[in-house]
Amino acid sequence: MHEPYEITTTALETGPAFRPAYLPDPSRPPMAPREIPPGVELVTLPDGRRTLAYTHPTPVPVITTAPGAAGPGVRPVPAWARTTALLAPTVGGGIAAAGIGISYAAPGLTAMTNALWAAAALIATGTAGAIALRTGRPRATGRGTTHITQQITATGLFGRATGTINHR
Repeated sequence: MHEPYEITTTALETGPAFRPAYLPDPSRPPMAPREIPPGVELVTLPDGRRTLAYTHPTPVPVITTAPGAAGPGVRPVPAWARTTALLAPTVGGGIAAAGIGISYAAPGLTAMTNALWAAAALIATGTAGAIALRTGRPRATGRGTTHITQQITATGLFGRATGTINHR
C-alpha cells in the first residue's frame, strides 16, 4: 500500500551554500539595543539560543472595588457623558420613528404633490389665457377712457361706512 505522505528523517543540508532563513547569520553582528524597535525584545530560547521576538505587553492589574465605591485613581463618569449616553438611543429611536412615519405618509405626499402640480398648471393656463385675451383687444389711447374714483368715509372704529362713486 502506498502512503501519499511519508515522513522522512533525513538531516538538513548544511554549509555555506544552504542556510535556512530562520537561523541567525554569524557573519552579521547582532543589533545594538538602541536599534531594537518597540515591542521587540531579546529573548533566550529553551535550547540556549538568543533571538529577537515580539512580546506581549504586561497586563495592567485590575483593581476591583465594591459597586458604587470609587477605587484608587478611579474617576466618576462625567454628567455630560452619562446624559449623552442616555440620549443616544432616544435620538436614534426618534429618527427611526420619523423614517417609519415618512414611509407611511409617502403615498399621501405623492398625491398632494400631484395635486399641487395640477393646481400650478391650472393657474399657469388661466394666466396664459388672460394674457391671450388681453392682447387680442385694442388698447385705449387715453381719450374716452373712464376713470372711476371712490370716496369712502367711516366714523369710529365700528362706524358705518358711506361712500360715493364718481365716473369721469
